[in-house]
Amino acid sequence: MSVFINKDTKLVVQGITGRDGSFHTKQMMEYGTQVVAGVTPGKGGQTFESTVPIYNTVADAVSATGANTAVIYVPPPFAADAIMEAADSGVQLVVCITEGVPVLDMTKVYPFVKERGIRLIGPNCPGLISPGESKVGIIPGRICTPGPVGVVSRSGTLTYEIVYQLTRAGIGQTSCVGIGGDPINGTNFIDCLAAFEADPHTKAVAMMGEIGGTDEQEAADFVKHHMTKPVVGFIAGQTAPPGRRMGHAGAIISGSAGTAAEKIEAFEAAGMGVAKRPLDFVELIKARLK
Repeated sequence: MSVFINKDTKLVVQGITGRDGSFHTKQMMEYGTQVVAGVTPGKGGQTFESTVPIYNTVADAVSATGANTAVIYVPPPFAADAIMEAADSGVQLVVCITEGVPVLDMTKVYPFVKERGIRLIGPNCPGLISPGESKVGIIPGRICTPGPVGVVSRSGTLTYEIVYQLTRAGIGQTSCVGIGGDPINGTNFIDCLAAFEADPHTKAVAMMGEIGGTDEQEAADFVKHHMTKPVVGFIAGQTAPPGRRMGHAGAIISGSAGTAAEKIEAFEAAGMGVAKRPLDFVELIKARLK
């Protein structure tokens, strides 16, 4: 079982002929994802890898192929328009990999997709993967294996690290979701936690947060009041100095609410397992799967 994507996912790739889009489309196809169409304005009528038809618009691609999911690999100045075009096309899930999308653009995009009932993951995220079923984005498929643990993270590289450690220990995953670290994104921790709680095959959840904002505290409150499944959490940036951006645009401490200490305290108050380092997830998850 999985969340958000599965074997029935039919994917349209926006920016399929660009450097990143073409590289990762090949990776997704090799993993077994149903890539049914690509979109590059002006290149409609061409094909990618001799099998994937390219269209000028997402609407044309969806109409012709029945795509239900879109992934975006376009430069930051055009990403907001690409998200809104996808949301207007009839797909139900939009995954934006693009890093550097202006926050002001996202203030327009966020209400646009919500009004249409479309799930947006990202921007500035690695996407998601349901091992053995489908991969949408850039998470390396070779480090994943099917199993009972749901994974959600604000950090792409931390996602890879945790998944790799779990797989090495023989602990597989139902789905791994990178939600992105920008101040405004389409899907948050609570959305993913609720999905994993509803998934009968997910038996435990690994959650990677980071300094900045209050998303982790809100997620901890959700765990305390609504989760029946065990959750193990980790906070990145524990040694970051106040007021300095560390990595993600959202990873900046302002006052006391965004500190690692405050977030870890919230995790502990919610009864979550707290990993001091990524490697600790293995033993903490093992103990909760017994």
